[in-house]
Amino acid sequence: MKTRVFDSWPMLEWISGREASNTIVQKLLAEAEQGSTQLLMSAINVGEVYYCLQKRASQSLAESWRASSPTLPATIEVPSAEEIWDAAALKGRYRISYAGAFAAALAQKYNCPLVTGDPEFRAVDHLQLEWISRQRH
Repeated sequence: MKTRVFDSWPMLEWISGREASNTIVQKLLAEAEQGSTQLLMSAINVGEVYYCLQKRASQSLAESWRASSPTLPATIEVPSAEEIWDAAALKGRYRISYAGAFAAALAQKYNCPLVTGDPEFRAVDHLQLEWISRQRH
């Protein structure tokens, strides 16, 4: 079984209906429902999606995400104290967001690709990426 970690970026793109991410995220979600892929997401990134939707879209869409995120075929992992230190160390070492550091740390923990299109992750050593190209507007 393959394992993948979602950053908040593909989820925000998917919710927005952008084609490049829509296809990949839908495929991964379908594979997870069939049991051929294990999907993971840090609880920190789930919260990041919420506040981004609240700021960029609407409170209603943010609340819809809050209600539906637990129903996704993905395991939402709440970081342990040790994992918080791991994410903080990545944040200290690389020019990535603090929330992004949790996604990267989770992918490193499971030695699996991080699904993203956010270029901040390209600089992180020892991080496998499953890249989603940004759609041009």
